[in-house]
Amino acid sequence: MKRTIIQLSSISRKVKQSGLLLLDLLVFPILLWMCYGIRLFDWNIEVMPGMAFSWALVSVLSVMSLLLMGVYHFIVRTFSELFIAKLALAVSLMVVILYILAYSTSAFIPMSIPLMYGFFMFGWVWFSRALIRCIVQMALKSKMNKKRVAIYGAGLAGQQIMAALLHSDEHIPLFFVDDKSTLQKQIIGGLKVYSIQEALARTFKKYAIDEILIALPSVGRARKSEIIHILEPAHLKITELPGLTQLVDGDIKITDIREVDIIDLLGRDPIPPIQPLLTKNIRDKVVMVTGAGGSIGSELCRQIVKNQPKQLIIYELTEFALYSIDKELRLNSDCDIIPILGSVLEQGKLERVIEQYAVQTVYHAAAYKHVPLVECNPIAGLKNNALGTAFSVNAAVKKGVETFVLISTDKAVRPTNVMGASKRMAELYCQAMAKVQHQTQISIVRFGNVLGSSGSVVPLFKQQISKGGPITVTHPEVTRYFMTIPEASQLVIQAGALGTGGDVFLLDMGDAVRIQDLARQMVMLSGLQIREAGSTYGDIEIHYTGLRPGEKLYEELLIDQDDTEVTEHSRILRSFEKDFPLDELQPIFKSLEKIKATEQDVNWALTQLECYVDGYQRSGQIEVN
Repeated sequence: MKRTIIQLSSISRKVKQSGLLLLDLLVFPILLWMCYGIRLFDWNIEVMPGMAFSWALVSVLSVMSLLLMGVYHFIVRTFSELFIAKLALAVSLMVVILYILAYSTSAFIPMSIPLMYGFFMFGWVWFSRALIRCIVQMALKSKMNKKRVAIYGAGLAGQQIMAALLHSDEHIPLFFVDDKSTLQKQIIGGLKVYSIQEALARTFKKYAIDEILIALPSVGRARKSEIIHILEPAHLKITELPGLTQLVDGDIKITDIREVDIIDLLGRDPIPPIQPLLTKNIRDKVVMVTGAGGSIGSELCRQIVKNQPKQLIIYELTEFALYSIDKELRLNSDCDIIPILGSVLEQGKLERVIEQYAVQTVYHAAAYKHVPLVECNPIAGLKNNALGTAFSVNAAVKKGVETFVLISTDKAVRPTNVMGASKRMAELYCQAMAKVQHQTQISIVRFGNVLGSSGSVVPLFKQQISKGGPITVTHPEVTRYFMTIPEASQLVIQAGALGTGGDVFLLDMGDAVRIQDLARQMVMLSGLQIREAGSTYGDIEIHYTGLRPGEKLYEELLIDQDDTEVTEHSRILRSFEKDFPLDELQPIFKSLEKIKATEQDVNWALTQLECYVDGYQRSGQIEVN
């Protein structure tokens, strides 16, 4: 029987409409006969005496009125106020037609019959569709394993999402959760509203909830993070919809329900950018991005094309990375894009490119940034990060570039690894170059980890959770600063516009995040539980692997906390830090250009880092590669 119902529900809409029409044609004469039987207390009476085939005429006219009002166009499984209104109009039209027949023909039609027939007709159409809808939904529910959902937020957004979920083949909403005491214990759309305390205490378990859907599309990141922290004891998967406006407008489907992204929780509520700062070095200018295929470089390109440059030069060493960002930018913008394969260690090529396209602004994002890999390959890392920056800024200054912005890292502050030390050397060279020339405005922007980048722990943790664990964390107390890639890129552009020459800008990264807490929250958002050490209860274990070569427990953004000042942007600080004369640094960089990856050369290079980079000491775990 269930199989038959499911098969019937999958036939074409026209066949379904024809079936309903035929059913109504057969039932309407019976309804008319019932009206006469009830009115005259005689079940053997003739219907509409004085008119031949009156029952057939009334039946056809009734169906025609329903057709005229478009009642048959409504899907049985979706009732709405519009359906009721259309049905009421069709019934009213039929009542009027019966009164016209009563006055214009010889048929015997008592004055109460049209109204009685209208009542029965409305009741039949509504009840028959409701009955079919109920039978079909029961069959489908028994056939399909729907996710049992609790909706957090019983306001307008929650109600609209509930209505959409009721017609979903994948979800079934069972109740609301809301903080407002005025809504609690109310019934909204057939679903009861519970307080968060009551839901956590017993309701989630009572209804065997599979996931919690946050129906607060306009809530800020801070509030969303707070809500998820409150829901943590439920150990349920938490999802959300990207935007209610899209849902109502029909731009997305219910199947677009997505997991809450950890990036949305760690990232702060963004501050609107200062538009003049965004456009100052970009609009109607020729802009060049080195390392354009990397995490930061590619996002910089996306932000740059939004601000209408005259031309964008994307400079990248890796062919596939260059192809990917070039293709993406061309699909999403009308900007003139020039893709160039090249290394930042080719100063001559950099000069030719800058001169050929008359580049006015350079964002230098090219760098090796994976700490353990650079620790294993110190000469390659030092050349790419420090020497590559020197060549890039030399080319920019020589060819008269207006603005040069170096993308640096918090790992450059009192570094314990070669990667951080190499970036600090790059900063020192830029600071020194800025002091001896004033044609090119040179700025340095320093910030922490970006969420979702190739080196971020977030993609790694997601992969480990999907495989059932364990999650690997280097140390229980290791902390990092995090920022979303779009926010970091916008702030980099704005910081570059604030520069006057040799500035070191620091981006406000908010509070440091303990990596262990990040891992635990990601497990919780997946609806799983952490399996603590020595316990058999839980789903995912955390394994502590020990700090990697050159890795610090925590990162810093400042060398000297006192030598900073605020800028006109609330999330950008200017730092005044120690520097060296260019004449002193140039011989070091000249020698760096010639050295190889021999043990003696590595020894020399690390000695220079210990001399010029505050806080750096070789780890003793560096390999000669």
